[in-house]
Amino acid sequence: MASANLRAELKCSVCLNFYTDPVNLKCGHNFCRVCIDCVLDTQEGSGGYSCPECREKFPDRPAQHRNITLRNIVENVLSAQPDQEESGVFCTHCVDSPVPAVRSCLHCEVSLCDKHLSVHKMSPEHILTDPTSSMGRRKCPVHKKFLEYYCTEDDACVCVSCSLAGEHRGHQVEMLDEASEKKKEKLRNILQKLLTKREKTEERVQVLQEHRRKVGEKAAGDIERVPVLFRDLRRRLEDLERRVLRDISEKAVRVSISMLDFIRDLEIKKDELHSKMRHIEELCNVTDPLTVLQESDTGDLCDTEDGDNEDRERHEKLLHDGGGLDVAGVLHTGLSDIITEVECLAKVFTPLGNFHVLLPHNLELTWIV
Repeated sequence: MASANLRAELKCSVCLNFYTDPVNLKCGHNFCRVCIDCVLDTQEGSGGYSCPECREKFPDRPAQHRNITLRNIVENVLSAQPDQEESGVFCTHCVDSPVPAVRSCLHCEVSLCDKHLSVHKMSPEHILTDPTSSMGRRKCPVHKKFLEYYCTEDDACVCVSCSLAGEHRGHQVEMLDEASEKKKEKLRNILQKLLTKREKTEERVQVLQEHRRKVGEKAAGDIERVPVLFRDLRRRLEDLERRVLRDISEKAVRVSISMLDFIRDLEIKKDELHSKMRHIEELCNVTDPLTVLQESDTGDLCDTEDGDNEDRERHEKLLHDGGGLDVAGVLHTGLSDIITEVECLAKVFTPLGNFHVLLPHNLELTWIV
């Protein structure tokens, strides 16, 4: 039986019960995982953390390390020796003051402390077990005899009369100890599988918690950097807008000046044509044939074809240039420069998702960050 000092060492100083999933801090003290989490949660926001046992200070929330050895010791002690005081079973003969029982006699249906056990009869019919308050459950309700066998076909504990003449006659039976050990072996295998699953689950939780912390830290940094990036984008877009507007205005002025020059030339030619037309009309009104035929410059009056071709080409060129600035081309060039710089800046971001940015004139940028 575990000593009182050992049992005290196996209890958590927070809940005062045996350790459940024990973990230790850097200072070396052990606690139940749930207990220390609750203590650290209450200390959160106070500017620091401390061990509830030795009061050692920690600037950040201390890491917890599983103490598997301590957990196994606690489980072995609890399985090897039930807690008599917590079981609530006391010696039947100690009537003056309750004394925890160490054994129970199924034959006498009494519980005994160390003192009364030493004087108890030890004949074979006196069956001693761990302290129990439910000794009636250990007898057959039909034959009132001790349950000594286990019927493997009906999964039931039976007495000798049940196995020989009762409803379990002819069934395969085993001694209780043998059947109990077989069941314990199955339970141990199940327990081992459950422990493995629990450990894997805890590892997944820790990995996810660590990843969650890193994601939060990275997201906080990105939240600070993204506004700076978009302010720079807005500034560059505004610069591009001013440049496009300036180019449009400058080209409009150039085209307007060229058109004014051509209009003046055409006005001069129009006046010349008007003068020629008036002269021709006058010749057409002359009645003297000799005067009409002796006019020397009448051949030059209609010699304007070369000038007309030149004026037509100049006219078409001005109409084409006056169609406006190629805004789409300027935007594509300017936005391409901005996109190149954005892609360089985006490399500093940890992959957290996809940002799809729609730009004017069907120009798209998929910014992966």
